[in-house]
Amino acid sequence: MMTDSTTPSLWKAKPKNVAFIGDYLPRQCGIATFTADLYQSYARFVPEAKPWVVSVNDTPEGYQYPDEVRYEFYQHDLESYKKAAEFLNSKNVDVVCLQHEYGIYGGPAGNYILTLMRGLSMPIVSTFHTILKTPDQDQLLTLKAIADLSARVVCMSEKGRQFLTDIYEIPDEKIDVIAHGIPDMPFVDPHFYKDRFGLEGKQVLLTFGLLSPNKGIENVINALPRIVEKFPNVVYMVLGATHPHLVRHEGETYRDSLKKLAEDNGVREHVQFYNQFVELDDLLEFLGAADIYITPYLNPAQITSGTLAYSFGVGKAVVSTPYWHAEELLAENRGRLVPFGDADAIADQIIDLLTDEPTRHAMRKRGYLMGREMIWENVINQYADSFGQARQERMVGIAPGSLYAGGNGLQLPTIKLDHLLRLTDSTGIIQHARYHLPFYEEGYCTDDNARALILSMLLKETGHYDRQIEQLADTYMAFLNYAYSEEHKQFRNFMSYDRRWLEEVGSEDSTGRTIWALGTCIGRADDTNSLTWAMSLMEKVLPSTVTMRSPRAWAFALLGIHEYLKRFSDDRLAKTIRQRLVEKLLFCFNETATADWVWFENTLAYDNAVLPHALLTSDDPEAVDTGLRALHWLMDIQTAVVPGDGSQRNQRGHFQPIGSNGFYVKGQHRAYFDQQPLEAQSSVSASLAAWRLTGNPEWQRRAMRVFRWFMGQNDLGLPLYDSTTGGCRDGLHIDRVNQNQGAESTLSYLLALTDLQLTLQPTPEKSFVRTTPVALS
Repeated sequence: MMTDSTTPSLWKAKPKNVAFIGDYLPRQCGIATFTADLYQSYARFVPEAKPWVVSVNDTPEGYQYPDEVRYEFYQHDLESYKKAAEFLNSKNVDVVCLQHEYGIYGGPAGNYILTLMRGLSMPIVSTFHTILKTPDQDQLLTLKAIADLSARVVCMSEKGRQFLTDIYEIPDEKIDVIAHGIPDMPFVDPHFYKDRFGLEGKQVLLTFGLLSPNKGIENVINALPRIVEKFPNVVYMVLGATHPHLVRHEGETYRDSLKKLAEDNGVREHVQFYNQFVELDDLLEFLGAADIYITPYLNPAQITSGTLAYSFGVGKAVVSTPYWHAEELLAENRGRLVPFGDADAIADQIIDLLTDEPTRHAMRKRGYLMGREMIWENVINQYADSFGQARQERMVGIAPGSLYAGGNGLQLPTIKLDHLLRLTDSTGIIQHARYHLPFYEEGYCTDDNARALILSMLLKETGHYDRQIEQLADTYMAFLNYAYSEEHKQFRNFMSYDRRWLEEVGSEDSTGRTIWALGTCIGRADDTNSLTWAMSLMEKVLPSTVTMRSPRAWAFALLGIHEYLKRFSDDRLAKTIRQRLVEKLLFCFNETATADWVWFENTLAYDNAVLPHALLTSDDPEAVDTGLRALHWLMDIQTAVVPGDGSQRNQRGHFQPIGSNGFYVKGQHRAYFDQQPLEAQSSVSASLAAWRLTGNPEWQRRAMRVFRWFMGQNDLGLPLYDSTTGGCRDGLHIDRVNQNQGAESTLSYLLALTDLQLTLQPTPEKSFVRTTPVALS
């Protein structure tokens, strides 16, 4: 049998709904270009992907963004970061991918972005575009905090990985090295493009990117006199708009100084300035025309250069100063490195490459072949894998402290019935919700109205009972009364919102669950009318259970009989039917169970704990023993392995129910998602039944541990209970909480909480507000 510790292939799927945070075109910024490339490539290369963008603005008025930018916020407005997080949480986002550069976010060292990150409920993958070797205190703390809040972090070079581990103390296993993406361009002869710029017969040098003094272009212009002396047909193209921040403060002073320098050096006609922010198609033509690309940056502290990646990857011979990214990319004779600020060295290398065409073209080919690994299609697949791993790590609870917090445990919340009242109308309880709103289109079902009646009966004993709850109970009884089919001696299940039954007879499970509700009503009702009504229906339907084939229908009926016998313990018919149903469950168990599969069926499916729970109520020693064995095995299966403890489950592991997306078939991989509140409720109730039967406090601890699943101690570290509405969300998906708050989920939460309150404080004050919370320790 395959163990459930194997990572399910579903977790490796590429996330579809990804939100990218960064600045964005038409803002003139290298990060904006990268974010746009990242978005466009993800939309293109990941099947069925639905990415979108949240953009940060450097001006209050923002930009005329394309449609993919769904939300924007101003970098110096801290409140807008909070609203951006709220907006992201309201969408169906699988993963957020953050582009980090100190200069694009507000606050000291851009730390306003931490406010947004702390407000997000989905995993974050952060790409670091600047990683400083000697950060100041604010820069150090900001980057470390971003890494702490991120499930994964991405850098673009091995030098970046080294800095992240050695300087910023980020665990190596959390880091993905993914190259800067480049366009997929054919390996072409530069002469193919030169005529488009009127450069036929010229030898072309190129530098591109936003123009600013740190780019070192003056050193190339100072090298040009020697180069031109050797190659009079050389043209140096300087492509790119002046950096907007520089224009804002100094205008075009720097560009003008470069033009004057070219005039002073006698090479003005050999330098062409293109003061424009180019789109990709235009850029590829400029790159295509270049014979040699030059990055003459002035200092080594450049961990990533998008312009270098583009030029190198499309097969350009490169001459560069030895900043960090260039050292790594141009190693093994894939380019030429020159000292910082050394115009003569630049001249030497360019003259050598222009003279030695075979060497230059061999260099081009080596770069181009390596660049095939950097084309956007490959890079996006690596990002998608990182996103998938971020979701997986979120699911299994690697995030520190999210699931195993110590302290005095969790206090039981106050029972809040607001959402129960919201879902219930004069007909019954509405089956489904969209978010917290009843979804009338899908009508009602008997299953939920039976659960709601059980809850109403239990609420009496917790003290949470008034005239309003009595009226609700009457509504649920009336629905069940109408659901009964005299012809079939069973109950119909699904009813449309206009009160039309959608079937002649419902599932056996719905009839069994209704018997459970009827038995609860008989065992706990304190008025003659309810008792008489329930007795009449119970006598009609109970005998049909012995001909049913569903083990869960038998189990639900057994739980109803157990409640019934609390009041009428000597009813021979009920006891006879109970014995026959117990024998059926025992037969299933004995036919299927093995040493490593202690269960009634070859599949762990839905509402699993109800099967052993039913045997615990049987008063049959063999059945009780079987129920305890099966429940112990089931709870072990549904307890997560604690990180750091190897493959062994122990008492610290959180509840991890079998997922409904495939269940758990014997001999196959178990499904981890979607996890349903119904499984938590049945596991709480079964564990409490085992505790009341055996007195073993371990069962009480298990019940409390399972209840914490509702409150956030689960695979995602996210609560399902919504304290604002009083409802319970519909389950845990592979990457997020299902935000709908339907009847089954809300009733499951309320039933589990009510059962715990009845067990831990059986004679509470008759009040809706508990003055002394019960601690789960």
